[in-house]
Amino acid sequence: MHAHNIHLIPTGKFGWVVEVEGEDEASAEYLTQDQAVAAGTEKAKEDGVALFIHGRNGKIRERYTYSKDTH
Repeated sequence: MHAHNIHLIPTGKFGWVVEVEGEDEASAEYLTQDQAVAAGTEKAKEDGVALFIHGRNGKIRERYTYSKDTH
């Protein structure tokens, strides 16, 4: 099964969601950006995919690419 990239997107005035490309619903919601980044980074590293962090304007402001650890 092919893993899909992960996007961290701010919601409204407060909160962040972790969305996986190709899925209809957010996989998780967090109150803070730090919580969302920690969870998104862990998942991206596990799956060996890219992590995109979006700003409040919707544009991608940071991107990290991880390789799946095969050892």
